[in-house]
Amino acid sequence: MINPYTNLYIYYFDGVPTIDATVQCNTSFLGTWVDEQIAFLFFSVLSDDVVDTILQKNKGIALIDKYEMTGEQWHGDKIEPYYVKDLCIYPPWMDCLETDAAIKKIMLDPGVVFGTGRHQTTEDCLYLIHRLCTKHTIRSVLDIGTGTGLLSLGAAALNCKRVMACDFNGLAVKTTLNNIRLNKFEDRILAFQAKGEEIMAIPCDLLVANIHYDVMRVMIESPYLLEKKWFILSGLLNSEAKKVLASLSAKNVHIVERRCPDGIWNTILGKPYP
Repeated sequence: MINPYTNLYIYYFDGVPTIDATVQCNTSFLGTWVDEQIAFLFFSVLSDDVVDTILQKNKGIALIDKYEMTGEQWHGDKIEPYYVKDLCIYPPWMDCLETDAAIKKIMLDPGVVFGTGRHQTTEDCLYLIHRLCTKHTIRSVLDIGTGTGLLSLGAAALNCKRVMACDFNGLAVKTTLNNIRLNKFEDRILAFQAKGEEIMAIPCDLLVANIHYDVMRVMIESPYLLEKKWFILSGLLNSEAKKVLASLSAKNVHIVERRCPDGIWNTILGKPYP
């Protein structure tokens, strides 16, 4: 496989255009990121002619700007193999040369929006998932704000048999579905689109939420939080983590660990008291 993200051509729209089958089947089209009433279309080659056709078919939609950059510039990281404990995460266009049979390999196509997995919060979540799955019996995981699906892939690679990967962003779900297929985890991971605060009732041994604080603060007030055996809450800046911990202190929960190795981003591991 050739790296499809060597160069990215990003078109920024005011409004959300309808993308027909002609564009969807275009091999250079990488996806659409929608954020309320704006959209970003990603291509692997310059596609002004395709965008002109989209504008003609979508009256009232305007092109605001376009950008050209490498995939690594867009993600802010090198796209290369890396390790979290005994997990080797690598892109599908590179070989994982690891020969140690104890190393678990995860193929991760980063897509165009959700990163390479190297953000501090993602690595901390994966580290804690590894600890729980290797020291305790974790049969089911609910991964809210799954992005590329990496945390779900990690849980599945660590022998969790039922993983639910949820994101409100449709492109995230498409990215996760692709990564599920790449790793042949269709029998273990279900990816779907939903709001995290609306699916807290789903039973699971481990809840993982690496999300914005505005969603987190609603989720932690759900009575269903106390029905999980374990929870990992991440994506929190210092001031936000303090608010979350203050809210949790009023509940019947034990905070096992607060991780903040970079002094900026916080990840909280906790569990309800028996």
